[in-house]
Amino acid sequence: MTSLRHTQQTPGTGKTTGDASTRRGLRLIAAFKLFKGLVLFAVGVGAVKLLHRDMAFEVDRWADIFQVDPDNLYIRHLLERIANLDDHKLRQLSVGTFFYSALLLTEGTGLLLGKRWAEYFTIIATSSFIPLEVYELTRRISSPRLLVLLLNIAVVVYLGIVVYRNHKDR
Repeated sequence: MTSLRHTQQTPGTGKTTGDASTRRGLRLIAAFKLFKGLVLFAVGVGAVKLLHRDMAFEVDRWADIFQVDPDNLYIRHLLERIANLDDHKLRQLSVGTFFYSALLLTEGTGLLLGKRWAEYFTIIATSSFIPLEVYELTRRISSPRLLVLLLNIAVVVYLGIVVYRNHKDR
């Protein structure tokens, strides 16, 4: 039985005990993984569409469309980084984002469908990125990086508890 489908009925109430909160937690993680996977897929498609284009022109066009202040330090830094992307870097970016997107979409879909393998897969995949996130955090501390690290640790711990409880219930 999978963790999402395994429920216990409380006699006379028709309500599930314990496992309802587990299902909600797994659905939340699945939604988070699916959202990230779809965003990365869109980034990969965008990178492919930018191949063989004048990046400086595209960056200027985006700045006009989104009406951003090009004199803003953060915006200028971002625009400079994007403008310096060449076709080789865009290909690498697209391959990397498509790969990571496929990983996240697999995790999210498996969790949403209540597959036990997805719980293990998500633990392994998510925990494998934690050392990289710690390294990036030591290079430059920022709130988003810290938040991502803490979220991924929480996902791994939560799924570890779910897997342990399901194994114990067998």
